[in-house]
Amino acid sequence: MKTENRKIAILGSTGSIGRQTLDIARRYSLAVEALAANSDVKTLEKQIREFSPKYVSLVDEKAASELSAMVADTPTKVFAGKDGSCEMITYLECDTVLNSIVGTAGLLPTLTAVDCKKNIALANKETLVTAGELVMSKIRENGVSILPVDSEHCAVHQCLRAGKKDEVAKLILTASGGPFFGRSREELSEVTVSDALNHPTWSMGKKITIDSATLMNKGFEVIEAAHLFGMSASDIDVVVHRESIVHSMVAYKDGSVIAQMGVPDMRTCISYALFDTKHMENVSEIPDFSKIAKLTFASPDEKTFTLLPLARYAFDAGGTLAAMLNAANDMAVSLFLENKIKFTDIMDLVSETVHKYSKSKDKLSYHGKLPTVEDITESACEAEEYLLTLAQVK
Repeated sequence: MKTENRKIAILGSTGSIGRQTLDIARRYSLAVEALAANSDVKTLEKQIREFSPKYVSLVDEKAASELSAMVADTPTKVFAGKDGSCEMITYLECDTVLNSIVGTAGLLPTLTAVDCKKNIALANKETLVTAGELVMSKIRENGVSILPVDSEHCAVHQCLRAGKKDEVAKLILTASGGPFFGRSREELSEVTVSDALNHPTWSMGKKITIDSATLMNKGFEVIEAAHLFGMSASDIDVVVHRESIVHSMVAYKDGSVIAQMGVPDMRTCISYALFDTKHMENVSEIPDFSKIAKLTFASPDEKTFTLLPLARYAFDAGGTLAAMLNAANDMAVSLFLENKIKFTDIMDLVSETVHKYSKSKDKLSYHGKLPTVEDITESACEAEEYLLTLAQVK
């Protein structure tokens, strides 16, 4: 199926979202102008030879040098280093940049693409969690669009098309509940890394799978939704929906609720973002509702999974506190994956770090201005260091 000369760039092309985006590009004959990755030379070479991008970028400079030699017979230009993707973006002529870079490394490429007047298909949650006000301000200033690739936010975006903004009562994000739904705090104290990586629905990277197990990922999604859709955190509910058929809902003031449903398949969200909210043919299968025995919903246990309410608290506080929440969680998850702390320590250490800085005026107020990238980076580093100090005394 041909499309109207649409060009895209994919940041994080060797990861799960990146590979699925290339599936969409392959299916609909999209022109892929640029690719970026961290260090996976073999996968990127295959992608270059199939999609013939003008530009690629690798964070790992040694890998970039190796790749340059491997694709010397092609016209593809290779950028290298942690700033390589940002430099590459300044050369792009494409319509949309899909950002699926993992972690806070995705923030600067997003801001660079926005400043270059590119539409954003966003699969990097740290962009909005750490710098939501700054990013959305830049989006408005440059007159570009930002469409979420995350399944819950993509679902909300679709549901919002059913009514006007002033008719919305609240957003309802669904959560799988992770592998420990229904467990008590005491039962969580001895869970292993292997237990926490056993997600009931999605196959994801280790970091995001642990975040799903603590419900931190859902807390981050609340922050993202608040920025994307201009809502307060208190107007965004979370419900546990184990079947993962309903991806999220919007409740309107008249009491009606619009839900978006589908089988778990990220390609539907990717195509929705790449084709400017158009529903393309044959992206995913339509659910067979005659075979779905039931759809269940439950309230999340916020007394056990304390990071979900902590995310609302950090968003409401403002400043760089959400960036500090993200950084502290990154550090805690890394320590858990290395078997240096317990699963419940993730929640305890992150909470203690956030509450320490929640009374710090210099972290919450920037004299009426938006925090800069430098402010965000400095605060994040401080939070990581503080959590690491806490972990060493436990």
